[in-house]
Amino acid sequence: MSAVSSSIKRIAIVGPECTGKTHLSMALAEHYRTAWVPEYARQYIDRLNRPYHQDDLTSIARGQLLLEDELALTANRLLICDTNLLVIKIWSEYKFGHLTDELKQLLHTHHYDLLLLMYVDIPWEEDPQREHPDKRDYFFSVYHQEVEASGTPYQIIRGSTEERLQAAIRHIDRLNQSSI
Repeated sequence: MSAVSSSIKRIAIVGPECTGKTHLSMALAEHYRTAWVPEYARQYIDRLNRPYHQDDLTSIARGQLLLEDELALTANRLLICDTNLLVIKIWSEYKFGHLTDELKQLLHTHHYDLLLLMYVDIPWEEDPQREHPDKRDYFFSVYHQEVEASGTPYQIIRGSTEERLQAAIRHIDRLNQSSI
């Protein structure tokens, strides 16, 4: 990691499917006039002409980290990440019952200064890549346990689109003020 990218604060938006991660990521990047890292899995899975396998999750993880590192070079003090490898960890364990050794190693390669955990209080929107509209509460509890266990500072983000944005801005501003 370069000196430029290591001085960047990394904020990752995590949580169950269809909780507004992409929308919030884009809005935060616009607010802070900085780069945001889209979810690499979307473009990867869009190119597949078959269901994804566990080996695909490792490729997605590598692609997500590479994209994050590339965009950190263009970030303005903050890098807003639409997701991080916690999402891949949870999906791998749920869908395939375990993590590969490489995924275990990749999980510990990037540091985040703040995790914003999205709550499941917005309506589900159908999407071909979303799999479990009936398990949102279950996945929120899994994410909450994982985020808590990570030791990374986090905040749960709830409410309307505007309430979510304002809450996220408050938490990020507090993070920025504490490091001055």
